[in-house]
Amino acid sequence: MSATGAAALLDERHRRVLFTVVAMRVVIAGGHGQIAQHIERCLVRRGDQAVGLVRNPDHVPVLEALGAEARVVDLENTDEALVADALAGADAAVFAAGAGPGSGIPRKDTMDRAGSELFARAAKRAGVSRYVLISAMGAEVEPGPDVDPTFAAYLRAKGLSERSLRAMELDWTILRPGMLTNDDPTGLVELAPGVARGEVSRADVAEVIVALLDEPRTAGMALELVGGRTPIKQAVADSFRTVDIHHRRAGRT
Repeated sequence: MSATGAAALLDERHRRVLFTVVAMRVVIAGGHGQIAQHIERCLVRRGDQAVGLVRNPDHVPVLEALGAEARVVDLENTDEALVADALAGADAAVFAAGAGPGSGIPRKDTMDRAGSELFARAAKRAGVSRYVLISAMGAEVEPGPDVDPTFAAYLRAKGLSERSLRAMELDWTILRPGMLTNDDPTGLVELAPGVARGEVSRADVAEVIVALLDEPRTAGMALELVGGRTPIKQAVADSFRTVDIHHRRAGRT
């Protein structure tokens, strides 16, 4: 083999090894949800392994059609050990589950709070340190008296799940999107510890989550997200550059 051919072969082998090392296995709670499916598409498209946890077995073929793996796990009717088993071998975990807009106040607690806390404990048990929680803008404060009671219960549940996560020894990032839309992604956002209220597409939220997984320096941060003018990768890079690391770990973001 010529020197040029040998060099090309080594380059190809290096590329394959690098790809193998970089590829992530990401387990997503609420795997059939709209944001979760966008996340799964993003991960699969770039060669990562996406694993979606679903409650309904009928949703398994939907995820498989996206190229993702599906595991049937009902976070409201299981235990920590079984969830940890589903998380075994993962590089990161994303909590994208929720009781949904049609559910009542009790399920805001059993899913949006208790389900989130269970998933985080299971991640810790399985040795999965990188963790992203999809929360909501307004979750960090007590809802006002004029807020719809069901939505107020949702915000309180998200707030409690955030506080629980902050106390855990995980490399967590909390993402609080604004009002979600099904618009096409723009790839342009505003991402910071505090932003003005606004809308953001679910597809852009998914892209931001994948970018956060790629950037470990966002661990320990709570970030708000709306549509904006900054490309997603740049917005993620800017987010940790502008926040003092001591404030992040103290939970003041």
